[in-house]
Amino acid sequence: MTGRTEHPVLKPAWRCRTCGIAWPCSAAKLRLLGEYRGRRDELVEHLKALQAEATVQLTELNGGAPPGCLTERFTGWAQAR
Repeated sequence: MTGRTEHPVLKPAWRCRTCGIAWPCSAAKLRLLGEYRGRRDELVEHLKALQAEATVQLTELNGGAPPGCLTERFTGWAQAR
């Protein structure tokens, strides 16, 4: 995939480079689900690592104030229901 279909993350703001909303946006979530099809545990571990990175970067951007809970944004949607 290339161009506007990927919806990559723009760091350190953690916004979607394509649509500008908080990343992972809906399109990025769909892409990740496809990429990790059949490997949900690996997807969640990958997202946990990204959440940890985002927490550090967003805290720095907020002048040392930690962001609100990022769990639903990064991993809650990917948990098996």
